[in-house]
Amino acid sequence: MDLATKLLSFLFVLAVLVVIHELGHYLVARWCGVKIVRFSVGFGRVLWSRRFGPDRTEWALSAVPLGGYVKMADEREGDVDAADLARAFNRQSVWKRIAIVAAGPAANLLLAVALFAGTFVTGIPGQKALLAHPPSGSAAAVAGLAAGDRVVAVDGVPVASWQDLRWRLLEASGRADAVVEVERTGGSRATRVLPLSGLAPSDWEGPFVTTLGLKLDSGPPLIDQVIADKPAARAGLLPGDRIVAIDDTPVRSPADVAAKTNGAPGRELAFRIERAGAVLTVPLVTEVIERDGRRQGIAGVQLKIDPATAGALAVTVRYGVVDAIGQGVRKTWELSVFTVRMLGRMLVGEASLKNISGPITMADYAGQSVQAGSLVFVGYLALISISLGVLNLMPVPLLDGGHLLYYFAEIIKGSPVSDRAFEVGQRIGMAMLAVLMALALFNDLSRLF
Repeated sequence: MDLATKLLSFLFVLAVLVVIHELGHYLVARWCGVKIVRFSVGFGRVLWSRRFGPDRTEWALSAVPLGGYVKMADEREGDVDAADLARAFNRQSVWKRIAIVAAGPAANLLLAVALFAGTFVTGIPGQKALLAHPPSGSAAAVAGLAAGDRVVAVDGVPVASWQDLRWRLLEASGRADAVVEVERTGGSRATRVLPLSGLAPSDWEGPFVTTLGLKLDSGPPLIDQVIADKPAARAGLLPGDRIVAIDDTPVRSPADVAAKTNGAPGRELAFRIERAGAVLTVPLVTEVIERDGRRQGIAGVQLKIDPATAGALAVTVRYGVVDAIGQGVRKTWELSVFTVRMLGRMLVGEASLKNISGPITMADYAGQSVQAGSLVFVGYLALISISLGVLNLMPVPLLDGGHLLYYFAEIIKGSPVSDRAFEVGQRIGMAMLAVLMALALFNDLSRLF
């Protein structure tokens, strides 16, 4: 994907989230009777502006597009006309100020609810959580999960798809185990306890589902293409061959084939295939390549899932409008809690600071989500909206959460915090945000280069 598409996608996401956030502040401030001086998308020098409404509010686009602000009449920030003193922000009750400040993050969270609800009404495609045989000694094998089991719930919460299963397990990270309910071949149900304590904190940042021994059973894969002058072509494998097993180990997905060949650089493997109704065993010596400083084996084939199997696995998660709103609220709440937990784990060193991303990574993901389709892009927009809402509620000076902290302190002590305390807090907040932005940019550049 070209750079321009990524940049435009990112700017669109940023513009939507900033407008919604600031619109939350604006609407509640208007409802509380506060005079709005300027509504700006972006910071710094004003590039374009127009005045509208009875208060002649200035609606502006500014030079730095990484945010925005709503400027209200406020005696702490400049002179206010005598006629507007009663409408100044600083003269409002503490509860009105709390409502105005909290409205921005709340608007982002409500946007996420609406976006998720929309995807649930439209229908989210996925695959049934049908399990392949777990590797010996894996957590899934220890739990007694078996080939053909379909996961229907985790910790009592229904699981409708493989994607649901992954999310439910990620939510359970940090716990000793998760209770998994499965539907077995024949229709009976069973409950299994999946141990999670064997995973290190860093494991949850990688392919943790595979690490637990859980694999999607997508059936024996088909060879889609055979690459010329590679081991598979020299061994006589053909497009349309179905790979049933490698070295007598059944394979139930393209990932299984990749794992077997990657783990056997330069070794001979016995591919058992089905071709035109016959079962053949084809010996193949993998080619050795270097990847990330490690020797790996390749066969030189491109694989695909049998269309008939893919159709049987396919499931669409869809709800009516009322239920979809409820599901949107639930998912927004769960992701918000998970975001806070991840921040806490990073603070105590249980999660890597490399998880913090800046504008370069966000632009890359925005572009990828656009390429993946409208549902993926809407989900990405909702996820970033939640992140923006939650982060702004953190009790850090300069952020909305920092202002809320001042107002709650005012409620407790019976008077506003001093100008000196406010000034010191702003400086601390500025330093913290500068460090955070530098770390995010460093992570972005590390991923890029």
